Amino acid sequence: MLPLVYPATALEDWVINFYIRLGIYHPDQIKEEYIARNHRIFLHKKPQPSNFQVVGRYQGITIDSRESVETQRESFFHELCHILRHYGIQSMMPNAFRELQERDARHFTLYAAIPYHMLKFVDFNDPYVIEQMVSVFKVTPELCETRLLQIENRIKSYEGYSIKA
Repeated sequence: MLPLVYPATALEDWVINFYIRLGIYHPDQIKEEYIARNHRIFLHKKPQPSNFQVVGRYQGITIDSRESVETQRESFFHELCHILRHYGIQSMMPNAFRELQERDARHFTLYAAIPYHMLKFVDFNDPYVIEQMVSVFKVTPELCETRLLQIENRIKSYEGYSIKA
């Protein structure tokens, strides 16, 4: 197993605290319905592009039912990020601000799908680590590859900053 010797980012810490407040400590406990219900978010699955709505006190996430279960899960995290962390109507904001929110939502999706505090359930020395992550976290191989590469790059960059005697 790779040693996890890098400090979590502020967003990773945010996601860890989010899950701990919900009592989620194991990958099997990550349930979209539970998370939505706990935050009073209506969750719908329909054959239309995934999106979120906030109108007054109503909060809803619509997930594209035509997608794979794994892609639906990733879309849920993306839309959840917008509800929990973002403000404003994207179609009315400057491109740079919209792009910043989308970047945040992409990172949030990685961290919510494969949280830092659950990496201990991954055997990084397994030659089939991607397949293992897909099975454990119920997300696409592409997301697992992206997260694994991110983890490896962080470990390498963190080790590069070690204090030399």
